[in-house]
Amino acid sequence: MSLFKRINDNVRANLNALLDKAEDPAKLLNQYLMDMGDDIVDAESSVARQLVVVHKFKSQYEEASELVAKRETQAMEALQKDREDLARRALEDKTLHKARADDYKLQYENGYGTAEMLKSQLREMKDEYERLKAKRDTLVARAQSAKAQKKVTGISASFGKDNSRRGFDRMEEKVMQMEAEIQVAAEMSAAGNILDKELAALGGGEDIDRELAALKEKLKAKDQI
Repeated sequence: MSLFKRINDNVRANLNALLDKAEDPAKLLNQYLMDMGDDIVDAESSVARQLVVVHKFKSQYEEASELVAKRETQAMEALQKDREDLARRALEDKTLHKARADDYKLQYENGYGTAEMLKSQLREMKDEYERLKAKRDTLVARAQSAKAQKKVTGISASFGKDNSRRGFDRMEEKVMQMEAEIQVAAEMSAAGNILDKELAALGGGEDIDRELAALKEKLKAKDQI
């Protein structure tokens, strides 16, 4: 497993753990993208360093190969001038540079293969980053919707059981009590008025009786005259 793959898997695992206990998924998703962006920057730096190494080995291989060809040409020229000693020395140097060229070539090919692998992984990371970046808004919207549903569901579950509802119940009882008190007072007042009328009526009858008695006395007096 590559280094970039391990980094990506670790970030994913940390994200899943955080989301399980997240209060604000939007912040965590943004943080995840920031962390992934930092990983991409690090990966780009690693790829750049690898490309520098590849370029170095390529240059060294080309230089060594040029020297190999040059020494072979010089050896031919030395033999043509009957300088076998110089030709031998040129061929010895050619052999030395040939060994170096072969080593540089091998290092270049290995480094080039590694660079291509790293560039491929970097492209995968960037593609994944863009995919998750596009998905972030959808996840944030879903999280906000779930949060709103949870809040409304909680309010609905406690609706009618909180202090406000109990306060309404108490006020209703108080109003009913006030109405009952008013009704009792009204009934007592009505009863008092009836009693006054009855007493007044009784008082009026006595006056009439006295007046009748007075008239009767007057009639008796006339009869005696």
